[in-house]
Amino acid sequence: MRIRNVLGAAATATALTLGMGAVASAANAAPLSANDWDYDDDWGYYYSSNGKAKAKGWVDVEYDHEESNTVRIGGKLVDRDFRTEHQGGKCGYVAFRYVSWDDHEDDWASSYKTYKQCGTDGWKNIKFTRYDVAQVEVKVCQIGLHSNFPTKCGSWHEIYNAWDDEFGYTV
Repeated sequence: MRIRNVLGAAATATALTLGMGAVASAANAAPLSANDWDYDDDWGYYYSSNGKAKAKGWVDVEYDHEESNTVRIGGKLVDRDFRTEHQGGKCGYVAFRYVSWDDHEDDWASSYKTYKQCGTDGWKNIKFTRYDVAQVEVKVCQIGLHSNFPTKCGSWHEIYNAWDDEFGYTV
């Protein structure tokens, strides 16, 4: 009986080892088509540093071929500052920054898209498309009603990065 258990355990271990090798090699294999690089996920909620603005949404990346894609980002921005402007209340603000395939990783240059929502009675829809993008980050802030300078910003959050294996793009 003891010999059967030992042989059974050895056979199970061998099968697992061989099976895991097949899984590991499949995970490292190059994609069969550009569709294998496609990526979609939800992001957020992300908040301003004081919690008075928040945003959440989704990102959808579709590849035509290597380093050629369409990135769609959508979601909503919510202003949670119930103070009036006279009381010091500010609007919700969200900024997206992105890097194209022609740039280097984390080379943010001047590629930004921003949205502003003033008033707690609704939200601002976020929806835009960019092409040939390798990396996208988002941050939420507050901004004055007539200002161009955001304040109380949360940190940048990565929502897509083709250079990071976690997002499924490998060549």
